[in-house]
Amino acid sequence: MSESYSRVDVSEEAAALLRDLTAQHGPLMFHQSGGCCDGSSPMCYPVGMFITGPGDVRLGEIHVGLDKPIEVFMSASQFEYWKFTHLTIDVVDGRGAGFSVESPTGKRFMIRSRLLEEPELEAFGLVGPAQA
Repeated sequence: MSESYSRVDVSEEAAALLRDLTAQHGPLMFHQSGGCCDGSSPMCYPVGMFITGPGDVRLGEIHVGLDKPIEVFMSASQFEYWKFTHLTIDVVDGRGAGFSVESPTGKRFMIRSRLLEEPELEAFGLVGPAQA
């Protein structure tokens, strides 16, 4: 397929906050778990502070205008529920999750989602090409 598709994106407001947070904490990464409470928000960590493993899926990376993109992961069990969706990391006013780096800023990251469109579904191998 000639077009490239991504499962994850970032809003401009979230990208601006991520640039500021990277200046303070160094390279960052996201992890979205399937837990309750703080686990249902995307958690942002300095690279190396959260170790991913075989129970995690790499959704992709977001580009926020830094030298390196920010990788985004999700627990495999949560991915089973979300595999047909495109996720956008956004930011809103409010208290962030306890261990997420935005917590002290008065902002919190959140996920906005939409269903994948037919070309995206095909690109990710979730359906075959449409039959005429």
